[in-house]
Amino acid sequence: MLMPSIFGENLFDNFFDYPFRSQAADTSGLMKTDIKDTDNGYEITMNLPGVKKEDVKAELKDGYMTISAVSNSSKDEKDEKGQYIRRERYSGSCSRSFYVGDGVTEADIKAKFEDGTLKLLVPKKEEKPAVENKKYIAIEG
Repeated sequence: MLMPSIFGENLFDNFFDYPFRSQAADTSGLMKTDIKDTDNGYEITMNLPGVKKEDVKAELKDGYMTISAVSNSSKDEKDEKGQYIRRERYSGSCSRSFYVGDGVTEADIKAKFEDGTLKLLVPKKEEKPAVENKKYIAIEG
């Protein structure tokens, strides 16, 4: 029901809201990430519920590691005659990027996907200074 903002709600909150929210796909737990700093590197744990291993991709480019996931699902319900009573489809994708440094290569990163959880071990690499330290000559006088 549309109510003016004097009742504590925006006039258009319900108007632009998805009318069947309870039936829509729940993506609230998708790609929640924990990053743990260890002595040797970083342990990244990412929740990917309902996503299959083959639908997860990890890419390393210019020091950024990008993790992307694609999810497709379909729910078909038919009656005794084989006619559709309900047919719903959901398709979605998401991605996250993390800066891991220019010194890290694909071979350095270890990844494991198990029970809807992606675990990555990213080693720490020492960054080389971008500019060399300048050495000055003492001038007498």
